[in-house]
Amino acid sequence: MKITSVEFVKSVVNLNDIPKDNLKEIAIAGRSNVGKSSLINCLLNRKKLAKTSSTPGKTRQLNYFKINDRFYFVDLPGYGYAKVSKKESAQWRGLIEGYIIQSPDLMAVLSIIDSRIGPTALDTQLFEWLTSLNLQLILVATKSDKLSKSELNKQIAKFSEQLKPFPTRGVIPFSAVTGSGKKEVWREILALLE
Repeated sequence: MKITSVEFVKSVVNLNDIPKDNLKEIAIAGRSNVGKSSLINCLLNRKKLAKTSSTPGKTRQLNYFKINDRFYFVDLPGYGYAKVSKKESAQWRGLIEGYIIQSPDLMAVLSIIDSRIGPTALDTQLFEWLTSLNLQLILVATKSDKLSKSELNKQIAKFSEQLKPFPTRGVIPFSAVTGSGKKEVWREILALLE
């Protein structure tokens, strides 16, 4: 995918404020600290477009990134971070659920898991819910550079077995450090956008 333009458009905390230009959207979801921002920056060939942090739970709104004036990445707040109040956690959940249910332009959810850990109970709940809404899942296992090739192959085979009930074409191992998996992620995204 040739990136000709990338623009951070806005952060949204109220669903009335989502862009209304009818561009297709790919949402990016995952647990806090799973590497969403690093994945976005790597895919878009930018170093600091999406803010990375060693502290989980930094993304607290829907962040819209317009790509090639053609479609959006929508970075969702990370889930499963324990150091936020129940009220704040409920607000994030309401924002995410409202967006996913109401956005007419949402094409798919790029769902991120840590290649060392695999899908957690929260990830599986998300997959079940997205499946019930007939949404396409693109599953990406980040931080793959932290495993040996044989460990990674074992993990991907295990995850693929766990994820058989869900509408996905497999798990893409990805590393923001080496760029491994970048072409494969773009291939899946472009297939949906065509």
